[in-house]
Amino acid sequence: MANDTVLWEIDRRGVASVTLNRPQVNNAYNGDLIEGLHAAMDALGREAGLRLVVLRGNGKHFQAGADLAWISGVAKQPPAENERASRLTAEAIRRLDTCPVPTLALVQGGCFGGGTGIAAACDVVVASEDAIFSIAETRWGLMAGIILPQLCRAMGVRQVRRYALTGERFGAQEARRLGLAHEVCPTGGLEAAGAGIIEAVLMNAPGATTATKLRTLAAARAFIDDGELRDLIDEHARARQQPEASEGLASFREKRKPSWYPG
Repeated sequence: MANDTVLWEIDRRGVASVTLNRPQVNNAYNGDLIEGLHAAMDALGREAGLRLVVLRGNGKHFQAGADLAWISGVAKQPPAENERASRLTAEAIRRLDTCPVPTLALVQGGCFGGGTGIAAACDVVVASEDAIFSIAETRWGLMAGIILPQLCRAMGVRQVRRYALTGERFGAQEARRLGLAHEVCPTGGLEAAGAGIIEAVLMNAPGATTATKLRTLAAARAFIDDGELRDLIDEHARARQQPEASEGLASFREKRKPSWYPG
């Protein structure tokens, strides 16, 4: 167990389960959840027999993006603390993206904002038929810069240009067509679908699997270097402290249209 917002365990086969555990807020991420992800990855990195990591969301939803109440609080913090929140988030996504063992995301219900970034950073994604996706940060005056590199590689820049600019929601079959999900299973069938993928991975040599994953990322020029990461963090942190973010978050709290909506 990492902390009560992120649970983890590893079985005798070397298959780790990492579970996002804030079901009361649809597993929306806050500082505790981000730090829990880091703690889980730290712990699993010390497991010599680790073969595969499976990510799940506890409850009805996989991960519903940022906890907007937390975002509002972070935005009011001094610049250094605001930047720290973006750095921890960006580093968690990069660590998941470059995890040396295969990663499998099992997605049900809502997968919004940062949740789509988590999915895009995983090697394999299985979505149940009830899954709904969106990249909707701009609705709240925010921007999804930290996860855009992974989304562009998963979906292609043309599709990201639609869905990150409109904030539209799309279903599991569309996610599969776009490349964000590899497979769609019946609602309630995630564990059965995931079991087949886990078995396939376990049949492969661990060292060769790690080498193949890392070489694939290198061949695709998919590693994010420290300079690019710093730029992503700076831009992400600045956006949270702009007037548009204040207005977007206020419109969400007050259940009204934002001031930039015409008329």
